[in-house]
Amino acid sequence: MRFVIVPGIGNSDAEHWQSIWENRWGDDASRITPSSWTEPDLDDWTKAIDREVRTDNDVVIIAHSLGCLAAVHWITTRMQKPIQGALLVTPPDCYAPSFPTSASTFVAAHERPLRIPGLIVYSDDDPYCSPESARELAQQWGLSTVNAGALGHINSESGVGEWIQGQMILSVFIAMTT
Repeated sequence: MRFVIVPGIGNSDAEHWQSIWENRWGDDASRITPSSWTEPDLDDWTKAIDREVRTDNDVVIIAHSLGCLAAVHWITTRMQKPIQGALLVTPPDCYAPSFPTSASTFVAAHERPLRIPGLIVYSDDDPYCSPESARELAQQWGLSTVNAGALGHINSESGVGEWIQGQMILSVFIAMTT
């Protein structure tokens, strides 16, 4: 199994749980490399996912924030062969006032069901997506949800470090998809 890391806007820094997990997984993980980290372009990000997934089907996408919208768009429009699944952590509500205006190409990226196993992890106090909006996204995408509690946007600023709870969620998710 290989993990494809799809960070949010600006990429994930060294203290972000995605970076910590990627470093621990070594050659079993890779990160997308779009050219538009700070001025995100959906087409650029989905092409970056294409490059990382290649033809493998034994892949789990690990997406965070805006990366969730890119992953969902890739899965519903560009995926050639089904992958193992997608863990989507704190997807943003693109209709919320907090949604970054620089990411306007991502707005239409989320309204179809996924055809693969997936799971949304959301937070009670995420400034970019309310629990209600996260559950609505899950319904649109045909996915289950896990409430991680009050962890903000579950990023470096949340202080979750290697995010042990997330690792346990991922382990259970993988066990359920194999």
